[in-house]
Amino acid sequence: MRCPFCHNDDSKVVDSRSAGEGEIVRRRRECLKCERRFTTYERIERAPIRVVKKDGSREPFAREKIRNGLLKACYKRPVSTDALENIITRVESEIYKFFDREVPSHFIGELIMQELRLLDEVSYVRFASVYRDFKDVSEFYRELKPMLGKSGKKK
Repeated sequence: MRCPFCHNDDSKVVDSRSAGEGEIVRRRRECLKCERRFTTYERIERAPIRVVKKDGSREPFAREKIRNGLLKACYKRPVSTDALENIITRVESEIYKFFDREVPSHFIGELIMQELRLLDEVSYVRFASVYRDFKDVSEFYRELKPMLGKSGKKK
């Protein structure tokens, strides 16, 4: 592994531990030349999977697209970056568990909504409003109604 500081190719592993719910190995390394430490992450390389969009078009699966959607939904909410990364890892694991080459975009969206509903209801509603493309307030209210009922609030 090349040192990010001096670009030497020789380093030794100082510590290894599991991260990302067992999907990733985090390694602390030390450069044998400059003796500085750095962290690397190792994950299984999987066959590329494509996302089938609503219109039938296909595009490569990208963790970054999920991350961006989650960041928008969780903007100014008390949600940690680690919690978001864990969601992304769980969603990706579920995709690879059930699909080999192509996954419908609605499968991904529903998984994300399930995760957000458990994590932060405001973030969930934000994501759902974009994902489900609400046309009017009544559609928005139908999505909120089950949450309002369980918390004892009534309008």
